[in-house]
Amino acid sequence: MAPIGDIARSHPGGIIDLSQGTPVDATPDFIQKVFAEAANSPGYPLTAGTVQLRAALKEWAINYLGASGDFDVLPTIGSKELVAWLPTFLQARTVLIPEIAYPTYLVGSIIAGAEATPVGIDASDWPKADMAWINSPSNPTGRVHSEAELSKVLEYSEKNNVVIASDECYLSFPDTVQGTSILQVANGSNRNILAVHSLSKRSNLAGYRAAFLVGDSQLISQIREFRKHAGMLVPLPVQKAMVAALSDEVHVVEQAQRYRARRKALQPALEAVGFTVEYSGAGLYIWCTRNETDWDSVRFLAQLGILATPGHFYGSAAATYIRVALTATDSAIADAVQRLLGSVK
Repeated sequence: MAPIGDIARSHPGGIIDLSQGTPVDATPDFIQKVFAEAANSPGYPLTAGTVQLRAALKEWAINYLGASGDFDVLPTIGSKELVAWLPTFLQARTVLIPEIAYPTYLVGSIIAGAEATPVGIDASDWPKADMAWINSPSNPTGRVHSEAELSKVLEYSEKNNVVIASDECYLSFPDTVQGTSILQVANGSNRNILAVHSLSKRSNLAGYRAAFLVGDSQLISQIREFRKHAGMLVPLPVQKAMVAALSDEVHVVEQAQRYRARRKALQPALEAVGFTVEYSGAGLYIWCTRNETDWDSVRFLAQLGILATPGHFYGSAAATYIRVALTATDSAIADAVQRLLGSVK
């Protein structure tokens, strides 16, 4: 990407970086306040989380994920870190990953020394494995699994005794489609089910590295025992900030509206220069194609000073697509829109 970035930076108006999903909106003040007040934290934090955090996580899982039955929770340092190490913690030797996917699913398999196999959405076609990743809403495509598709995943898991890791980090950001947690579809039958969640985007806490697992109590107990020795403990100030963040949904709704507004502004401008948008019904990205190589599309945008990500970064099946992030300021998105529309005049 370095040469493409140089092209974008050479634009007279400067670069507009829409290649990374890094939050740019402020961490809410009330969360910052709680974090700062907990700065005097000389002791080691609890691996399992404080009593207050565990209660907040369980209440949130019930109220917003539809979790029921027997389940447990576990705070983690970031969701990327969790994704990278989960196959190792589960001692998985074979891992299924989506054919168009967040690259860390593959990297996590490599770290574990496991064989990774890309698969499509339909779980009825999946081979047997030790664990399988699903991602809804998807990074990069914004595709949302239907409840019928999630039910097939659960059927596959039960039939083959396979752990399902459901990455649901963008569930708080619907646009035209509202996603559903696999825990709601499981309806209390949570064996072999783990849902991965993050406050990085939900509450603009990416710099805090605040995430958590919800699901099968036995699996979480196993992971917690590994974590006691592997470290990666969530610092106490972050745990207290997580409690504050989970206690409020107003700021989440406001952030979701920001992303919807940015999509509403940017998508027509991309379509005006020949892109076709596919999926993108939720999450933080626009997934689109001009039916050319992804590098050609990325270079076209770079000439306008706009940096996007080539689709093949997410799998060979995406070599004619690009991912355009909505994690830029309103003014940067407005500037990108003007550059795109100006190029067709």
